[in-house]
Amino acid sequence: MVWLRTLLAALAWAALAALARPATGRFGWEVLCFGLGTLLLWHVWQLSRVTRWTLDLKRPPPASAGSWDDALARIYQHLRQQERQLAELEGNVHGFFAAAQALPDGLVTLDHEFHIDWCNRVARQHLGLRFPADRGQNLLNLVRAPSFVEYARQPEWPAPLLMRSPGGGERMLLAQLITYGGNQRMLLTRDVTQLEKLETTRRDFVANVSHELRTPLTVLAGFLETLRDMPPDALSEDQRAHYLKLMHDQAQRMQAIVADLLTLSTLESSPSADPRPVGMLGLIETALGQARALSAGRHAFASEVDAGLDILGTATEIASALSNLIVNAVRYTPDGGRISVSWRRTPDGGACFAVRDTGIGIAPHHLPRLTERFYRVDRSRSRESGGTGLGLAITKHIAMRHEAELTIDSELGQGSTFSLIFPESRIAEGDQTGRH
Repeated sequence: MVWLRTLLAALAWAALAALARPATGRFGWEVLCFGLGTLLLWHVWQLSRVTRWTLDLKRPPPASAGSWDDALARIYQHLRQQERQLAELEGNVHGFFAAAQALPDGLVTLDHEFHIDWCNRVARQHLGLRFPADRGQNLLNLVRAPSFVEYARQPEWPAPLLMRSPGGGERMLLAQLITYGGNQRMLLTRDVTQLEKLETTRRDFVANVSHELRTPLTVLAGFLETLRDMPPDALSEDQRAHYLKLMHDQAQRMQAIVADLLTLSTLESSPSADPRPVGMLGLIETALGQARALSAGRHAFASEVDAGLDILGTATEIASALSNLIVNAVRYTPDGGRISVSWRRTPDGGACFAVRDTGIGIAPHHLPRLTERFYRVDRSRSRESGGTGLGLAITKHIAMRHEAELTIDSELGQGSTFSLIFPESRIAEGDQTGRH
């Protein structure tokens, strides 16, 4: 104990002073004062060492500090414990910020008056913020969308807000304000652009299917009501046969739409095609035969086919894709036009199937949407030609399943070229080459 050691030292000097009485005949006050003075100077010196140590507490305390040893040991132990706790807390804070930065969603921490305290990188992209330049700024002065300002000024936020990103572009955000830690607030933002596009596609798909099926159903219902309500002898045999043919055509149209929808569903349910040789030469000849039959001599055909070039995939799917491209060329090429089909290697070792026509062509603003379901450049012409509006969507999915790319080059009034480009990994060699 510190006080006990000091007391024993003082008593020892007092004992020395008492021993001086037999020699001097009086109590040795000089010895006692010298001893106590020495003890005091020693304590002052130790105190100065402790004081110097306090200038840099990261160093170990001075060794052999006398009566200060126990106190210094406890202080140093406490400091080391505090350092470990601070390091742990600092690690936790860094981990929190790293996790917040890694979030796929935007995160902004705010005070009760919507002043920005911190935000992660995603939030800066979503909301167009600059950090740390915007720290302390009022969020409502930076994100001025009326819908968001109205949402933020509500007393509570039970549901998120769908809004367009202030950061620019067509990005759609789902924003949610949350209260935490008393008066602090947190803004979470999530990019839902793709979900919104999918939802829009779903709504458009349902609307388009309903529209496409409504027309043949209306025709069928109209003819059936006419035949039901008219007297048996009111129609001639020719008229009756004509009505029945029209009804049959509409029924076939509905069957074609349903069949194409089922095909699309099947293609979407599996990501890739089986890697088996498909026999491209035979598939191309079959597709050309169907196109010539549909054309009935109204178009000129030319083909250049590398018969020794084959691919790995599913024959039925590739046949459907080839047929869709060639039949489309027939439908949208005026009488007397020319349709050219080619199948050849590409310079990078892949293969390209291309259908070139001298048809009506396609305006540039239509090209990005041609492969959407039921998208039509000219609805009336599409129906007259017998298309379902799903052929190119099916072809695109088939291309994706075969790691291929569907490209479209067209100029209004100058014809179009539709190409399926297969990578080298999908090539399977044949044994001969031919031109037709």
